[in-house]
Amino acid sequence: MRKLEILFENNKKWAENVKKENPHFFSKLAKQQAPEYLWIGCSDSRVPANQIVGLAPGEIFVHRNVANVVVHSDLNCLSVIQFAVEVLNVKHIIVCGHYGCGGIKAAMENKEHGLIDNWLQHIKDVNRYYCDEIETQKNETDKCNLLCELNVIEQVLHVCHTTVVQDAWRKGQALTVHGWIYNITNGILEDLDVCIENNEEVITYFNNR
Repeated sequence: MRKLEILFENNKKWAENVKKENPHFFSKLAKQQAPEYLWIGCSDSRVPANQIVGLAPGEIFVHRNVANVVVHSDLNCLSVIQFAVEVLNVKHIIVCGHYGCGGIKAAMENKEHGLIDNWLQHIKDVNRYYCDEIETQKNETDKCNLLCELNVIEQVLHVCHTTVVQDAWRKGQALTVHGWIYNITNGILEDLDVCIENNEEVITYFNNR
C-alpha cells in the first residue's frame, strides 16, 4: 500500500466535518497564524498537543522531540523558539513531558540503544544530578515518573537561558515559561508549579530547589 489511502480518506472526512461546523475555518486559517502558545513536547504519538488542550489548528505552535529536551546546540529547537517568540510573538512557552515516557525509561536503563544514546545523554545528566532524590522513590515506576517531572523542570531552565528568551525579557516582552506534565493513563495535564516570567524568577526558583 504505497499511498496509504486510509489516511487520505480520513483527511477528507476531517476537512468536511470541520467545514460543516465552521464554513470559513480554512479560509481564515490560511491567511495567518497567530498562536499565543509554543508547546515543546515529546514525540510520543499518545501526546497530541492540540487535542489534549482543546485548541484548534493555528492556536498552538508545536515543537516535539524525544523526551521534550531543549539543548542549546539543537538549532532546530532554537529556531522554533526564535520564530515563535520574535515573529509570532507568543505569550507562553510550555514545556510538557508525560509520565511513562519511553525516552526517560531508556535513559534510566543500563544498556545501549544505539544512535539515540547520544540524545539520551542529556536526560542521563538530569538523572545523575538528581540521583539522590530519585533513589528515595520506592519502585522503578515512581523513579521514572519523578525523572519525567525533573526533566521538564530542567528543560524549562534551558528555555529560560536561551538567548532568544533572554533577549525578549531584556526588551520587556511579555513571555512566560511553564512546566507541565501529562498523564497518559487518564488524559489529564498537571502543572508542575514552575512558571517563570523574568530572570529574577529564574534565579529565585532554581536557587530554592
